[in-house]
Amino acid sequence: MVGSRQKGNDTYNILKFVRSKSAMETKLTLLLGQTVIERAKEYAKAHKISLSRLVENYLIKITAEEESAEKITPLVRSLSGILELPDADKVQKDYGDYLSEKYQ
Repeated sequence: MVGSRQKGNDTYNILKFVRSKSAMETKLTLLLGQTVIERAKEYAKAHKISLSRLVENYLIKITAEEESAEKITPLVRSLSGILELPDADKVQKDYGDYLSEKYQ
């Protein structure tokens, strides 16, 4: 359901999403700018997805990123920095010298 509300000189559309999952219904009302809504509708139509599903997928994605952020375990943290890696320029020079000797 879409309604309009006048706020100063700007008009905002109010989107109401009703999503049914099993026996539970959840309703969300969002107050968004007119151009945002129009662009979102165009995007949803082009990708053959409902605006509700688009918002739902976005919210799932941003909340999952926080949950799935890689956590460094205390063991890995304690081991980090133990090995000293050789300088990349020296490794490249040594390998170049090796190839020069090999193919002379």
